[in-house]
Amino acid sequence: MKNKLIYISIAIAIMIGSFFLGNYIYEQQIKAKNAFLAQENAELFIRDYSPRTGAENPKVYLVEFLDPECESCRAFHPYTKQILEHYKEQLQLVIRYAPFHHNSKFAIKILEAARKQNKYWEVLDTLFRFQPQWGNHHNPQPELIWEFLTYAKVDVEQIRKDYQNPKFDEIIKQDSEDGRSLNIRGTPTFFVNGELLQEFSPEGLKNLIEKHLNK
Repeated sequence: MKNKLIYISIAIAIMIGSFFLGNYIYEQQIKAKNAFLAQENAELFIRDYSPRTGAENPKVYLVEFLDPECESCRAFHPYTKQILEHYKEQLQLVIRYAPFHHNSKFAIKILEAARKQNKYWEVLDTLFRFQPQWGNHHNPQPELIWEFLTYAKVDVEQIRKDYQNPKFDEIIKQDSEDGRSLNIRGTPTFFVNGELLQEFSPEGLKNLIEKHLNK
């Protein structure tokens, strides 16, 4: 009987120990995930209003400052989507704006208006797809965007109304200010958990993501 009580006590002790150990490991995982967001300057990288896609509880935040009229942003966009798909369980993509081109703000406001229809990412794809037409630097025709929006299957007339929302000007202003604080001079500019991508290439971005995943 005495031995039986000893075995039961040991079993209970093991269960309690396992519970606290599991809880500790879980807390450490949460801390690791939130370490970046806990930094004092985290808001420079991610604002509450910023468009996001990917993992809901990511270990890595990929922040892209982009310009929808930027040719380099368009060229890199397919690689960004591939990387996001590859790391979809661990990575969250956050979009910030750096409107360096003449018609960028017009396009950004249309993007933001599309969010009200839950069509942000479809419209972003469409803007990049037809950028050579509407954003040609020698002969820009931004009004063509209205025609191309039909490919994203949105309510174009509603976007015409919504894109004039003054809130979008505030978003552009805040993103531009944050971009200046981070010394962003071109697009696209990527940060992985706050670390600037130095080796600008798809492989370089993957390597930086892997570095932070393995921390």
